[in-house]
Amino acid sequence: EVQLVESGGGLVQSGGSLRLSCVNSGFTHKSHCMGWFRQAPGKEREGVATIEPHGDANYADSVRGRFTISKDNAKNILYLQMNSLSPEDTAMYFCAADAWVTSSRWFDGDAYKFWGQGTQVTVSS
Repeated sequence: EVQLVESGGGLVQSGGSLRLSCVNSGFTHKSHCMGWFRQAPGKEREGVATIEPHGDANYADSVRGRFTISKDNAKNILYLQMNSLSPEDTAMYFCAADAWVTSSRWFDGDAYKFWGQGTQVTVSS
């Protein structure tokens, strides 16, 4: 059975850093597109970063240069390194996966079949 479990969230001051992890089972990163999404109360779900099976990374404009997505294929772990955090980054962060996602839908959550339960990130000013 496919499962994804996020961890690493917490409370951090503005300008600080956090690293999120997503451990999955039931599939291999080498055959799936992976992504990080976030959602704050009252706001729509937002794509943050994605990584293709071969390793190419893609970022939303709002996080490019501050966040880095990476993965450990052997351990089935997806990471999101978040630097220079601001209160605007406060949200529940989710990891997601699907066997294939076309580039036009990389940041469309509806394109992903498998989801974790999320980990909360709170950035204080």
